[in-house]
Amino acid sequence: MFVVALTGGIGSGKSTVTRLFAQLGVPVIDADEISHELTAPGQPVLNEIRAAFGDDVFEHNGSLNRARLRERVFGNVNDRRRLEGLLHPAIHAEILSRLAATDAVYAILSIPLLVESRHDYPHDRVLVIDCPDDIRLARVMERDGLTREAIQRIMAQQALRNERLKLADDILDNSGDLATLQARVTELHRLYQQLARARNPG
Repeated sequence: MFVVALTGGIGSGKSTVTRLFAQLGVPVIDADEISHELTAPGQPVLNEIRAAFGDDVFEHNGSLNRARLRERVFGNVNDRRRLEGLLHPAIHAEILSRLAATDAVYAILSIPLLVESRHDYPHDRVLVIDCPDDIRLARVMERDGLTREAIQRIMAQQALRNERLKLADDILDNSGDLATLQARVTELHRLYQQLARARNPG
């Protein structure tokens, strides 16, 4: 299985890009979606989160208050690392399981914190979704209703833009319009098909 790891900072447009790949028939495995599934009501990891962070990151009905937990961990490096230690091993195991069950020429593996994570996610190529920080800020303010200061705190906990770019095999500029983005995704789709078939000609 040829795997393209897709990453980018908050507000870069990862979800839009993965949707475009999915429309082309490419399987997309999203670490954020897996994280949400693992922290849904009734999941065993919630007990570990409650033990580590207390009742204040939970609603009265027992569900996780994701916004409150996010605010807490992005404000404290030790808390963030504690949460990662709880979630990442389970996310990693689920990713490996889904990749093993995927029958396609190649797959997209969306890992927002690829640079920051200490886990070795399987991939053959890295695609970085990139755009200037001011555009990212504006997008997240409109999308999530967060203040500029709150978004800047989140960005400060993520890898620097140049750190992601140094890791990239391919860079997709997402500062333009949707038509331009879609054309570039189609180009990359053809490239990844060629690379995958060259490695596995059978």
